[in-house]
Amino acid sequence: MDDFIPVKSEKVGKIEEFIKSLGVEELHYINRLIIERLKLLNQQRSTAQMQRFNIGEKVRFTDPSGNVKTATIVRLNKKTVSLITSGGEQWNVPPGFLKHAE
Repeated sequence: MDDFIPVKSEKVGKIEEFIKSLGVEELHYINRLIIERLKLLNQQRSTAQMQRFNIGEKVRFTDPSGNVKTATIVRLNKKTVSLITSGGEQWNVPPGFLKHAE
């Protein structure tokens, strides 16, 4: 997730005041709306990142141990890209962590 950067504008100030005036039920409702909006924005970003890649392409990524791996794209999923390394390892990696292999 992006680092939190407080935004101070007149619009945000009005939103803060409005939120402070709400009760529990209204806050729960707004919370659900915000979460749905964040999910949609994240999905749109992931889809845009996914469009950079095609099945059969060679890509590279860094695994959790810090090793750089090269793999071939075998499937583009909703949130991840399915990969197979030359050694036969299978990985599902978010597209934001992939780079085209050179």
